[in-house]
Amino acid sequence: MHTHREEKFHVCEVCKRSFSQKTRLNMHMLIHTGEKPHVCEVCNQSFRQKCNLSKHMLIHTEEKPYECEVCSKSFRHKDNLNKHMHIHTGEKLLTCEVCNKSFRLRDNLNSHMRLHTGEKPYVCQVCKKSFTQKCNLNNHLRIHTGEKPHVCEVCKKSFTQKCNLNNHLRIHTGEKPHVCVVCNKSFYLKGHLNEHMLIHTGEKHHMCGVCNKSFRQKNHLSKHVCIRREDRACV
Repeated sequence: MHTHREEKFHVCEVCKRSFSQKTRLNMHMLIHTGEKPHVCEVCNQSFRQKCNLSKHMLIHTEEKPYECEVCSKSFRHKDNLNKHMHIHTGEKLLTCEVCNKSFRLRDNLNSHMRLHTGEKPYVCQVCKKSFTQKCNLNNHLRIHTGEKPHVCEVCKKSFTQKCNLNNHLRIHTGEKPHVCVVCNKSFYLKGHLNEHMLIHTGEKHHMCGVCNKSFRQKNHLSKHVCIRREDRACV
């Protein structure tokens, strides 16, 4: 059976790509000219296509027209709703060939694969430290810029990362979500609970390289080393 292919008479003079409609060629030409005729009246950000401006405007209006029928959570964009729906369906179509872990999104699988390959494509231009994910590089860059965008509304202390702000807020709320299963003592931070658990297990990971004495906490080892240095200085 013969099928009729759509004829494409309108050819881009720059890259020779062809289009069936003049309007599509005109839209394509904006890529080469760099022109962005559709401008946001609120923040002056410009776009090549009107549909992209319309999507952008939802940021300012805070409108979220796409609502999940299961949990009523709403989204600005249809594709974000589609991604969200996988949470309810449990659908995970993309599987890691190394460890068989599955993912809903291709980007998540790609990020995961770097754990196996060791690839770190995101490189800090200041100190050349590299990262597996772009978000980790962005967080790292704040060390160099000094930027601390996450501010505590109670005491105005600022932090480079949101997770550090969340941990700090527990000082004000008194929340201690990390509980020891042995003695029920609770802690603000998971790291503090981990240190506490060494009391029950008896583990001492930090060892002095001179006398082989071991300690539960690294700061205790540091104090021990300082005392040894002072003793040697007195001899």
